Amino acid sequence: MTAEQDPFREDRAATGIKTMRAEGQDMPLILRLQDVRKTCKDWKTFSNDDPYMIVPHSEADVRSVRQYPIETDPPDHTDYRALVEPFFKRPSSDPEYMERMRDLVGRCLTRALEADEIEVVRDFSLPLQSRSLTMLLDVQESEAELWISWGTHVFKEGDGVSKGAELSDYIQGKFEETADSDGSDFFSTLNRIEFRGRPLTLEEKHGFANMAFAGGRDTVIHTVTSIIAYLAEHPEALEFLREDESRITPATEEFVRWVSPLTAIARKCPHGAQVRDAEVAPGERVGLCWPSANRDESAFKNPDDVVLDRAPNPHVGFGFGIHKCLGSPQARLIIRSVLQALCERVGTIRLIEAVPEVEEESSFSRRVGYSKLRVAFEPRA
Repeated sequence: MTAEQDPFREDRAATGIKTMRAEGQDMPLILRLQDVRKTCKDWKTFSNDDPYMIVPHSEADVRSVRQYPIETDPPDHTDYRALVEPFFKRPSSDPEYMERMRDLVGRCLTRALEADEIEVVRDFSLPLQSRSLTMLLDVQESEAELWISWGTHVFKEGDGVSKGAELSDYIQGKFEETADSDGSDFFSTLNRIEFRGRPLTLEEKHGFANMAFAGGRDTVIHTVTSIIAYLAEHPEALEFLREDESRITPATEEFVRWVSPLTAIARKCPHGAQVRDAEVAPGERVGLCWPSANRDESAFKNPDDVVLDRAPNPHVGFGFGIHKCLGSPQARLIIRSVLQALCERVGTIRLIEAVPEVEEESSFSRRVGYSKLRVAFEPRA
């Protein structure tokens, strides 16, 4: 299966809907960009207020808390999101933060350049994502060593062992450790802030922390890894970016569109809904299919190609509407910093081994990244 293959193309062109089996029901996936955007904006019909069910397959067996703010709707969602948004906006507004990210990426790349070869998933992308999260949460970088041990996805690691319980215990310990702290870190802040005049409950604090650790983990890892694989296979792309630094920002958006590491987010229809030809009964769910929307031929010319200076680029790789990804500024900064460092310091990337990670569902198979990617970074002369 190549990255260019699109398992949703035929259904998108024909009906705009593809059915997948999830939690014992046939759930329609919404495939076209405009339909996805319209659905995202209509949270009253398509609700996120559905604990443990924000993805097609229930996570009730791997976590015991509702994730905040994403598994809520307005007005609660608006107020919950405002509590933590200052943490998540810093990657797009704080020059010192941006410089620290460049330094972190530089250190990761130095280790890669010093090695004869490197396995990108676990020895570059995973450490980068985990260490950058310490910056976002304003904790010591040494905390990342434990997080790295959890693997690429704390809820469904490749060996079949979930680290959900370990994550929950860790979060509980951090809230106890910072109970009387006036620090600026994420845990101390959640212990202090109030929601509508009252302290957050322990369940709410856990829900915010669970989302912070799980929400942008495998997606960032797979995106960074896929970018490195693409640049190894297309050395001219790295040269193109190197010629003009201003191309890095549109290239970041294009790689997010092209990779689209998260296949679907689910929405519950409390009163039922009509989605094109699909009748959705009250209480049943639909799926918002990001990668299909991001390959919609009516919105993107040559959608299977990476067009590094694509403009406009109305992708929904970070979602859309009020529930759009809270961590998108962090993800964008990581990608831009990686591309910048590669342009400045790497001549070529030699591909040694690539093992795709394929998501298998009842009605489709889709590559979401790599389970293993071995490359050699050749320094720029």
